Amino acid sequence: MDHGNAQIRHAKRRGSVRLAVTACVLAPALAVAETGSPPIASPQPFETCRTELIAWATARAVPQSLAEAQLGNLTPDPDVLAATGSQGEFVRPIWDYIEASVTPARIEAGQRKLAEHADTLAAIEAKYGVDRHIIVAFWGVESSYGAVLDNPAIVKPVVRSLATLGCGDAARAPYWRDELAAALQILAWNQAPLDRMPGGLTGSWAGAMGHTQFMPSVYQRDAVDFDGDGKRDIWTSVPDAVASTANYLRVHGWKPGDGWGTEAVLPERFDAALADETTARSVAAWRALGVIPAHGRPMPDDAQATLILPAGIRGPAFLIQPNFAVILRYNTALSYALTVALLSDRLRGDPALTRDWPRGDRALTADERRDLQTRLIERGFATGGVDGKIGPKTRAALRAFQGSVGLPPDGYADAPLLDRIRAAP
Repeated sequence: MDHGNAQIRHAKRRGSVRLAVTACVLAPALAVAETGSPPIASPQPFETCRTELIAWATARAVPQSLAEAQLGNLTPDPDVLAATGSQGEFVRPIWDYIEASVTPARIEAGQRKLAEHADTLAAIEAKYGVDRHIIVAFWGVESSYGAVLDNPAIVKPVVRSLATLGCGDAARAPYWRDELAAALQILAWNQAPLDRMPGGLTGSWAGAMGHTQFMPSVYQRDAVDFDGDGKRDIWTSVPDAVASTANYLRVHGWKPGDGWGTEAVLPERFDAALADETTARSVAAWRALGVIPAHGRPMPDDAQATLILPAGIRGPAFLIQPNFAVILRYNTALSYALTVALLSDRLRGDPALTRDWPRGDRALTADERRDLQTRLIERGFATGGVDGKIGPKTRAALRAFQGSVGLPPDGYADAPLLDRIRAAP
């Protein structure tokens, strides 16, 4: 989970080792441990900061000699900080992001992997209770089924990347420094199969590692040795990597036998206020409101689901079940979670969406998204901050504003709505 805020997503999402629908769900890579560490005031000269990093690591059970050997002569990676502002999950139209991963080639390759590793995946399903199509979808989104792990333009030394972020990203420096300490602990405790990795401990620009992009702290907590060779090898062992992903999902609440949800078909003149991302209803209750699963997908009447409209009332609608929130734990971006979910459906053989995205809409720039958040706050609609990312709190603020001016409250941030907000008194 590359998790620069989401990750290299997960290179995931693109071919680069990219490595977050509820406002309370956090990606593991973003959920910084509450260590009581004070925020870092501002970036420092790297030479000065290295001394702090060594002290930070040794205070977290890393041997002094190892910390000095790994960090003492380290130089920053100029490409790493540049990558923090370019995460596709937050800056691209959702349909562009999804369709960059849910491609015919990615689907075909994933189905080959399902066949190739059928016995292993069956054993993982039996042990962890997580559907194989979801597991392989994570694998595909995160690293193109491992293909990006051999790309030297993408794969980087984990210690150098995290040290660069720990010194250069003041807003989240404690998080990066804790992940750096976790990476050094992996080395100190001889947990990684370094004999199989000539490049040493490797990962994404944000330190996410292996086939399914685990941050070092997540590796320590959730990685498993499924092939029984004595190492939790998420870099070169497919069984270890995909089983570790299944274990992560199980630990964070995956419900065996349940799906993530489904595309939904809405009735004409549907009240968009019902798609508030927080109100769960039974499938039977949604049916009574005219909302039905697309493609006739069977869902138990008593199953609980929440309705979301990622691109507003003119785009596809989705009924999401509790397992979708577990996908969001991996990466808090809604676009990421939908990418994994929709790829898993296609790997299973399900058809494409019945309703197209509003492709003619112009995506807001980062400056426009920040302006939108600023203006909403000025008008009394809380967005949770001004970060240029349209997350659950900003969508809730948008719905409240839309309702106040008589617009369909679908929470969709497009250029006409920004113009309306700018013109509001």
